[in-house]
Amino acid sequence: MTDIPGRPAPIPLTILTGFLGAGKTTLLNRLLRAPELADTVVIVNEFGEVGLDHLLIETVDEGMILLGAGCLCCTVRGDLIATLEDLLRKRDNGRIQPFRRVVIETTGLADPAPILHALLYHPYVAMRYALQGVVTVVDAVNGAGTLDTHPEALRQVAVADRLVVTKADLAGDRSEQLRARLRQINPGAPVLGPDAPAADLLAGLFDPDGKVADVRAWLGAEAAQHDHHHHGHHHHDVNRHDAAIRAFHLVSEAPVPRAAFEMFLDLLRSAHGPKLLRLKGLVALADDPGRPVVVHGVQHVVHTPAILPAWPDGDTRSRLVLIVRDLDPAFVRRLWDVFLGRPVLDAPDAAALTANPLAIPGS
Repeated sequence: MTDIPGRPAPIPLTILTGFLGAGKTTLLNRLLRAPELADTVVIVNEFGEVGLDHLLIETVDEGMILLGAGCLCCTVRGDLIATLEDLLRKRDNGRIQPFRRVVIETTGLADPAPILHALLYHPYVAMRYALQGVVTVVDAVNGAGTLDTHPEALRQVAVADRLVVTKADLAGDRSEQLRARLRQINPGAPVLGPDAPAADLLAGLFDPDGKVADVRAWLGAEAAQHDHHHHGHHHHDVNRHDAAIRAFHLVSEAPVPRAAFEMFLDLLRSAHGPKLLRLKGLVALADDPGRPVVVHGVQHVVHTPAILPAWPDGDTRSRLVLIVRDLDPAFVRRLWDVFLGRPVLDAPDAAALTANPLAIPGS
């Protein structure tokens, strides 16, 4: 998974999020019984929020308990980065058994962006942990109202790699309406039920055995292939605030010059970072096209923590999937084309975009 010989393979890390009362605790407790979560560290904010008593065996260390499923559970006291680094020290020094996976459960009111920032921005953490995915739990009974009134719930859905709808048996027709809305907000994320197998919920680019998973499934590129926002075709209120969220993808058949790619990311991040909810992809750089770069980004933080030793499948195109808010996908596509040296519409438009790439035409 990495380009430096001798460096340990990154440890897959999953973020479990969802609004208050969505059912994260119930889902987490079920997952902890699954064999896929053996040798896993679970990080929660407070033990009181998670019903772990039936799994408790013994106290391992201050702020850490051993679970019957072979998992460790620890609290976050302040800095998440410090907690993750402390776990690595204990693992490397033999004070705890080597763990194969980390699951972070956020509070219900959490905007996932700061956690993603921490995981992607910190050099050591980004080297030792690999963001496997974000799993967002949504309550079918109250989900629509929550999305209407709480922006953090909307961001939880927008950045997800997997969406889990709970309490569908209590919601009737509202459950299908909510699923349709979730697919509009984030078409690249499969919408699953609370009884979905742990392997499906925890699927991502990296797995604990050091293998690379299906890139197409990880990117959700097929679902995001076309801009999914169609004016006037919503089944709900067209003034709903999540209508400003778009999912789309960028592709390059030819390897991308490293300098051009870095400038594209830097401009997108610095000029439009707050509007960039999530970015992920695999990129073939022109100076080393046989080893794709794994790209993760959230808002103003874009980090490239891993280089794969080879392409996982026969598709060697560079593929980026973006989820943005209040940012025109057509503008981002034109910016991508400018940096790749492609023709951009007509000459005046290309000249204007090159001269002032911070402005969004037609916005």
